[in-house]
Amino acid sequence: MRYLLFLLPIFLIPNAWADVVIQNDQQYLGIDGSYHIVGEVYNGLDAPITQIEISSSLYANSELVDTISASSLVNTIMPGMKGPFEILATGKDVAYIDSYLLALDYKVSTPKSQVIDVVDSEITRDAHNNLMIKGTVANRGEITANIVSVVATLYDRSGNVAAVERIHTEPDYLRSNSEAFFLVSVPDKTQSSTVVDYSLVAESEEYAAVPEFPLGTSLLFVSSIIAYVAFTKYPNRFIANLVSAADPK
Repeated sequence: MRYLLFLLPIFLIPNAWADVVIQNDQQYLGIDGSYHIVGEVYNGLDAPITQIEISSSLYANSELVDTISASSLVNTIMPGMKGPFEILATGKDVAYIDSYLLALDYKVSTPKSQVIDVVDSEITRDAHNNLMIKGTVANRGEITANIVSVVATLYDRSGNVAAVERIHTEPDYLRSNSEAFFLVSVPDKTQSSTVVDYSLVAESEEYAAVPEFPLGTSLLFVSSIIAYVAFTKYPNRFIANLVSAADPK
């Protein structure tokens, strides 16, 4: 008699996700000759983080050239969300930088209401091939939102961050249940030519951005639920199919 051992799929979040990590970073030289490192900070904790500082050690031929730091463009990153960053270096030596190391520092903060919502957006190019994102941001909260900012993260075909921009709405306050128009422009045409996708978040001093739920994540979640329900509802049929596939006759 043969016995078959089946390992059922268990859909768990990897431990690396339950942390604060830097993702999708890359370096490039801008059209003005400045050196850039762009990327995202992902908050995998169950609490918001703030005072987010990214420090970089810049190297040329394995020798340390400079150490520079920058803050996340999103002041408060809520659980499960991302905040982009940009580190900028100038000078005659930046053309020789060929590698870098990044370090991250942050503080856990108290939750904020997530009511600042980007309700619509559109990415376009003008007659001079300048890339722009225009849209509308809304305050779903009960009080006025002050110093409202919109942060754009733009991605290349590899999923890496190609460029980041942060603007303030005009005016930079938003009364309860009101909306405002915004326009984000990307001045570096070399980087904007690689852009194939983008994401937007908006926040204020009082409020955090509305959480996003990407389609890819939702599809994985739905697939996990379907697999679990199928096994628990029809275990005999599920095992029979696996045995048939493992031992065809």
